[in-house]
Amino acid sequence: MVEDVESRAVELEISGNRRIFDIDDPKLPDWVKDNALASGGYPYDDKIDEDEYEKELEKLQIELVKVQFWLQATGKRVVAVFEGRDAAGKGGTITVTRAYMNPRSARVVALTKPTETEQGQWYYQRYVSHFPTAGEFVLFDRSWYNRAGVEPVMGFCTDEQYVKFLKETPRFEKIFKDKGYHFFKFWLDIGREMQIERFHDRRHDPLKIWKLSSMDIAALKKWDDYTDKRDRMLKETHTDHAPWVVVRSNDKRRARLNAIRHLLKSLNYDGKDKKAIGAIDDKILGLGPKFLK
Repeated sequence: MVEDVESRAVELEISGNRRIFDIDDPKLPDWVKDNALASGGYPYDDKIDEDEYEKELEKLQIELVKVQFWLQATGKRVVAVFEGRDAAGKGGTITVTRAYMNPRSARVVALTKPTETEQGQWYYQRYVSHFPTAGEFVLFDRSWYNRAGVEPVMGFCTDEQYVKFLKETPRFEKIFKDKGYHFFKFWLDIGREMQIERFHDRRHDPLKIWKLSSMDIAALKKWDDYTDKRDRMLKETHTDHAPWVVVRSNDKRRARLNAIRHLLKSLNYDGKDKKAIGAIDDKILGLGPKFLK
C-alpha cells in the first residue's frame, strides 16, 4: 500500500536555505524535526501535556452536548467551516468537536471534486444543499473556500473565477447572518517544517497513508503560492458578519481546545458553564489577518 504513493524528492528553499526533502526516506531529517514546532513563529517551546489536554477536552465536549440539546430545543442552526493547508489538523479538530454529539443532527460535510453537473451550477450551490435544517450542527471539512486556495494554486479555476469569488463571498455569507445562522470560519495555520513532518508521518504510517495524496506532494513546492492566496483570502473575506478565526495549530491539542472554546463562548446555550469552558489562549487564537502578522 505504501509503495503506491508517488515517490519524489523535492528541493525546497526554507528561510534562505536550500533543502532536499525525500518523503520516501523513512528517517525524518534533523532540520525538519528540530524546527517543526517552532516553525511559522509558533509561541510555545513544548506541546501541551496529554493528560491536561484530555481533562480539558472532556469538559468542553460536555458543553458541546449541551449545545446540541439547545439547538434541538430552539431550532437554531450552526455552520462551522474548517480551512487550512494540507495537514493543518482540520479533520482531527472536527472529530473531537463532534465526538459525543448525536450524528443524526451533527453532520460532517467533506465533498469530493465537483461532478460535471455541479460544475455547471452556481458555484455555492452544492455547498448550500448541505446546510443545516433547524436544530442541526454542520461542520465543513473544507468548503467553498477551495476557490480561494487550492483551485487557483493548482490551476483548477480561472483568474476571473478566483477574483469573482473573493468579491462575491462576503455578500454570500451575509445571508447567514440575515437568516439567523450561527456561522464560524476557522483557519488552522501551521509552519512549513510542521507540515513536512506531518506529511512524512503519513507517508510512513500504514494507518495514515490514505491521507497522503499526490496533491499533498505537489503542494510541497507551492508553499509561497499558498501563503499569498491565504493572505489575500483573509484580507478580502474577513468581515464583521463572517470573521475569520485564525488558530495556530503546530500543536494540534492546543488548537482543538481553543477552537472549541471559541465556539462555546460565542453561543448563548442553556446550562452554559463558563468555568468549564475556560479562557481562550490569545497566543493561539485570534481574529483576522492581523493575527498572523
